[in-house]
Order: sequence, then C-alpha cells, then structure tokens
Amino acid sequence: MGLRPSRIVVFRGPGNLRAMWMLALIVVIAVLCFLSITIGNRSVAWADIVAGVSGETGTISQAAVARRVPRTVLAAIAGAALGLSGVIMQGITRNPLADPGILGVNAGAALAVVIGIASFDMTSATAFIWVAICGAAVTATFVYTIGSLGVGGATPLKLALAGAATSVAFSSLITGIVLSRNDIAGGIRDWHIGGVGGASFERIAQVLPFLAVGAAIALISARKINVLSLGDETAAGLGERIAISRGFSALGAIMLCGGTTAICGPIGFVGLVVPHFCRLLVGVDHRWLLPVSGLAGAGLLIGSDILGRIVVRPTEMEVGIITALIGAPFFIWIVRRQKVRAL
Repeated sequence: MGLRPSRIVVFRGPGNLRAMWMLALIVVIAVLCFLSITIGNRSVAWADIVAGVSGETGTISQAAVARRVPRTVLAAIAGAALGLSGVIMQGITRNPLADPGILGVNAGAALAVVIGIASFDMTSATAFIWVAICGAAVTATFVYTIGSLGVGGATPLKLALAGAATSVAFSSLITGIVLSRNDIAGGIRDWHIGGVGGASFERIAQVLPFLAVGAAIALISARKINVLSLGDETAAGLGERIAISRGFSALGAIMLCGGTTAICGPIGFVGLVVPHFCRLLVGVDHRWLLPVSGLAGAGLLIGSDILGRIVVRPTEMEVGIITALIGAPFFIWIVRRQKVRAL
C-alpha cells in the first residue's frame, strides 16, 4: 500500500516565516493604534472611543479621542515613510549608518522650509512639502558628493561625517534665522523638534499623495537595490545602469523623508533603527525588507508617541525627542559593531 500524503502544513519556508513576521507587525500596529487613541491626559470610556472615532465631539472625552485619531494616523504614515527611506539610503550607499537624520537630509528639508517661511511668507502645506522635497534632494546630492571625494569613494565613515557636518551647519542656520524673526520663532521651534501633535486629516490628505508616490518608487526599486547592494562593479556586470538605478531609488527616499519633514518636522533615527531590526527578522532581500520596515517604522513612531505622553505627564514630550533617546544609543552600538573603513 502506498503512503497517503500528509495534510499537515509545516511553516518552514523563509517566505512563510517572513509573512508571519509581517502579520505579527500588523497585529502590533493595531494594538498600538488602540492604545494611542485611549492613552492621554484624559481617560476615555469605550463609548467615547466609538463616538470620537466616528467624529462626534459632544463631550470633552470624545473631543480628545477625535484629536488622537489623526495623530495616530499621521504617526503611522510618517513612521512608515521614515522606515522605508532609511532602508533605501542604507541599500544604495551600502552604509549601515545611513539615515535621513544622520546624512543631513532632514536638516536640509527643514532649512528649506524655514527659508521659505522667513523669506517668502509661505503658509500653504503643499508649498512646504514641495520646498522640503527640493531641500532634501539638494542636500542628499551635496552630502553624497562630498562623501565621495578622495580615496575609496563614498565610504560609510565619510558619508556619516559629511552628513553630520551638514546637519550641524544647517541647524545653526535655522537657529540664526529663527532668532532674527520673533514673529515666526515660536511655531518653527515647536515644529523643528519633530512631532505629530498638531495632526489633522486635512494635513494628512495634502502630504499623502507625495508619500504614496515615494513609497511606490521604493517598492518598485526593491530589485534594483538588491543588485546595488552587491557593489557597483558587480551591479554593472549584471547589466544594471548604476547611476539611473541609484537616482531612481534615491528619489523615493527623498520624497518620503522630505514630505514627512514638511508635516512633522525633522524626526531622526527611525530610518537607522528600523532597517537593522527588520534585517534580523526577514534578511537582506529588499523585496521583503522594504514592506516590513514600513510596518516596523509605523509601529515605532506610534509607540514613541504613546511613550511621550506617559513619561512627562501631565504634559507631553514630542516624538522627535523620544526617537532620539532610542536611536542615539543604537547609533553608538552600530558604530562600535561595524568595521567601518578608515578615511
């Protein structure tokens, strides 16, 4: 008699394991979203949550929930965008230290927005987004060019140093502009910390098309980033047009971090922490790493926003401070762990 085939399904394949991690992250995000809506200075009942989510603001508790819903949505979107942009930057530069904040891209986007406000009286959120994306693009090009000079090309150490110097210089320029303009100083100082506290569905609707295009470019670029990660010579040998592939992928990252900076302010370290964590879960294949990093970035920023409401009650700590407190020790650990090439 022949043996009957077993109907038991065993989840041993890497694809199944990766899908399970994605599902686990989705569950975590759902739990964090619920906590984000319920946790704050004012306690809310289940009826207030249902009413607030549906848009009712008849009571103070319902109004609080209604304010937390767009805040949670913005945190999820911004975190996903920063996670995706970090993966792209690390992939196309083969730099484990790459991050929109560390490479100065966020600072360039922020400086462009501040100049637009101070010099051209910009008030439109759409204008902020376009200017921030342009500032991010110019800064990314500048940092990569400076980091590529000298022997060895764009090594991780040179890129990190060029980005850090650029970030410090641009932050000083922002401070100088703000100090000379008391009429805009308060708003810019709050925005420059980085946060999601002033979220609204109107602002989300304005930035969402830019982030959607950036995310689409990122996901389309997954195979190209896989090839670029092998090194320029290997990529060229496989028939990849290196400059076009790198530029197209970088465009997605620039749109993601530029659009996020325009709405939330410069939020650092999400793009550094998330890719390293996700590689432990799904490996280095960017076809999986990109979507998983988007989910993990969303979870990290929602969780950081929740933590910021808890640690300094009854006030709040902006999410940009929380991510810096999480990311700075991680950055030091990465620097110590990685064998970075000398100048």
